[in-house]
Amino acid sequence: MNSLLGALKSGKVLVSDGAWGTMLQERGLQPGECPELWNVTHRSDVFKVAKGYADAGADMILTNSFGGSPIKLAHYDLEGRAAELNEAAAAISREAAGSSRFVLGSIGPTGEMLMMGQVREEAVYDGFRVQAAALKNGGVDAIIVETMSAIDEAAIAIRAAKDATGLEVICTFTFDRTVTGEYRTMMGVSPAEMVKAVKDAGASIIGANCGNGFDQMIDVVRVIRKADPSTPLLVHANAGLPVVEDGKLIYTETPEMVAVKARRLAESGANIIGGCCGTTPEHIRALVKELKTA
Repeated sequence: MNSLLGALKSGKVLVSDGAWGTMLQERGLQPGECPELWNVTHRSDVFKVAKGYADAGADMILTNSFGGSPIKLAHYDLEGRAAELNEAAAAISREAAGSSRFVLGSIGPTGEMLMMGQVREEAVYDGFRVQAAALKNGGVDAIIVETMSAIDEAAIAIRAAKDATGLEVICTFTFDRTVTGEYRTMMGVSPAEMVKAVKDAGASIIGANCGNGFDQMIDVVRVIRKADPSTPLLVHANAGLPVVEDGKLIYTETPEMVAVKARRLAESGANIIGGCCGTTPEHIRALVKELKTA
């Protein structure tokens, strides 16, 4: 595979995959279960999620490793199996993607706050380094540090991934709109602050994921583009904002609805577009049809 940056030089918008958590839940993942453990206990189910997105035409497939840092896995007493579970996650997505699609190794937050002294910086770095190295061993082409809200943790994850793998690193934050109309993370980070911090740490692709539907992400992209007009930008948007039905979160936007909005997202400056919570292979298929036929 060529690099992601190389693939983006053509100017074409690339399509990423969709939700993982909600898709695994549809296959039986229960509240309180460790999703990453499914890479060895329910391998065929994890493979089917990845293969569904590959068959839908996605240019890249993520890995089932979002919570795969040793610190996060410690909640399940699985910290000692971090390398095993991450390498398995990468191998599954690599098999599903084949040789013609990129595989992005997913690294999410630890769930602990560095500024509150809940965990040592060295432990966070070491854990992310173990995770990233295992993802590379399993066959990923790049690392995506995603759903971040704090600059310190994101920067550590990026540095650890670069040190352990030498691969390109993407970093996305999750933003919410404040009462004053600005976009900030739960830790108060603005899009402009995110851009500078993650680029300084070594990320070559920036972006946003989760927390917002495609409509809101259009605004987020415009704000990011004011701060940085040129760095490649990835967006993973939800299938709209969720509503509660019978005690469950339901994402109501159809594949056809998000496809139309994805065109506007691309026009606003997104270079890679995919889905987050509530999106399915059918949503990704619709994105491919809309974005690849212009």
